[in-house]
Order: sequence, then structure tokens, then C-alpha cells
Amino acid sequence: MHPALSASSIAEVERTIRPHVRRTPMVAADMADFDREALPIRLKLELLQHSGSFKARGAFANLLRREVPPAGVVAASGGNHGAAVAYAAQRLGRQANIFVPTISSPAKLERIRSYHANVHVVGERYADALTASETFAATSDALQVHAFEQIETLLGQGTLGLEIEEDCPDIDTLLVAVGGGGLIGGIAAWFAGRIRIVAVEPEGSPTLFDAFAAGRPVDSGAEGIAADSLAPKRVGELMFPLAKAYVQKPVLVSDDDIRTAQLALWNGLRVVAEPGGAAAFAALHSGKYRPQAGERVAVLVCGGNTAAVSFR
Repeated sequence: MHPALSASSIAEVERTIRPHVRRTPMVAADMADFDREALPIRLKLELLQHSGSFKARGAFANLLRREVPPAGVVAASGGNHGAAVAYAAQRLGRQANIFVPTISSPAKLERIRSYHANVHVVGERYADALTASETFAATSDALQVHAFEQIETLLGQGTLGLEIEEDCPDIDTLLVAVGGGGLIGGIAAWFAGRIRIVAVEPEGSPTLFDAFAAGRPVDSGAEGIAADSLAPKRVGELMFPLAKAYVQKPVLVSDDDIRTAQLALWNGLRVVAEPGGAAAFAALHSGKYRPQAGERVAVLVCGGNTAAVSFR
């Protein structure tokens, strides 16, 4: 694995981005709050982060630790990464061009535009938007900020692991949703095997599940209710060695599991999570992940860019 992806590097990045990101709350709850068998859990509410998801961490890490040319930055995104890069660029006085596919939700497009970025809607899936963004970067001299295949991105997302451990040092297990793997890769780099990290993916886009089966990142499905955040075609090369070393075999959840988890989070905590943001909780709520007796479990609720009534 890349030597720069270390706990010490993550701690250094955390100090760099600290003035620009929120320290989101870790909330104590019980599965009985969600009409399930009693089990104390902790929920990291990262959906309360600037721009509505964890992606702001990686965005600021890139813009603050890399040289940004006069042409500004360019990013491809299903929505959340684009919103985060646009937000960071606005706050730091930079121009942003964001490429998104047609599957991006209206809520995410509205959020990106609210940060005064130039939005380009290209193709049906994230991979199409990524290709277009790469062409733009090559012809414009803009700095490309990749959603997961970039050292600074993983280090920024890894600061979540640092916060979770500081706020809840006694957990045994952390459930994390996976798309391209920047989030779980950064968190895995922080913990480095000191806790159990459980990957959760939608059945329609099992990118890490398929990579584990093949022994390397491979093209996978890009379908389902969470396709605008958890369906990048394949996981990143940078994160995969970290996943092989430190991440449990992915748990797959259905679209119905995710919808039910969204509604449960609303009914139990009045938390409005987007489908990708609720995926990790869906593994626990559906019973697809069953903790052992006495296991101390935390769940990352990583995004909230959705319309408030979309899961009713």
C-alpha cells in the first residue's frame, strides 16, 4: 500500500483542514429506537458536514495541500464529491467545474450550483462524467480533484477515523458504505486493523465485493437507488491494498433495505439520510450484519443530500 497513506499523514491533514470542516456529532442510540432488538450503537452523523457529506474533508485536503492553478479545479461526481469540491473552491476563492451524470439527483445538482460552480451534465453514469472531466482538465490546465483515486482525498476522508476514535475509543466495529472506496480506504488507513471495519454495498453496485472476488479492482454494476453516490464502476487502486489488509468482506444490501433504513433513521432520530448515506445502517437494520454478543458497534451515516420526502 502507498506509504503516504498512514495515520501520521492523516493526523497532519486533520490539522490542515480543521478550520474548514465541521466536527460532526457521534450520537448514542439503541436499535430498539428503530423497532429492532435492543443493541447499543453509535451513529457518526457525517451528513451534517459542510456540503452535506463526508466529501468536504477530501475536497479541502486537495485544495489546501496541492497547488491550484489560475484555471481552478475540475471534478467528476455523482453529486456529493462535486458539491464538496464546489463548496471548498468557493470558500477558498477558486473556480470549479463539476462534471456529473444524468443520474445525479436534483437535490445534489441544486447544491452544486448553489456554490457557483460551472456544472456540466454528461453521460448516464459516473464513468462518463469522469472521462469528460479528464478531457477538460487536459485542455484547461485545471487541477483535477478525483473522488477517490488521489492520495489527498483518502487522507482527508481518513480524518473521519481519527474523529471517531477520539469520540468513541471503545468501539469494536465500524460499518462504512463503499462506492469508489476513498472513505473506507482512508478510515482503514487510520485504524490499520485495530478495529473491525465492515464494508457495506448495494446489491446493484458491488464494486468492492467483486474486487475481493477477483483479487483486484474490476468493473462492476452501477445500478440501484444509491447509484449517484455508490456506483463508480470500480473501486480505486489506491484503496484496494488497504481494503485487503483491513476491511471485512462486504455486506450487500438491497434497495428495499436502504429505503427501510432511511425511513427508520427518520422515525427514530429525525435524521434525513440519502440512500448512500443510509446504506451502512441498512446492513445493521436489515440483519444482513449481525453483531456478536457484546460487540460495540458504530455506524457511519455519511451523506444527506436528498429531498426530505424522497423515502416516504
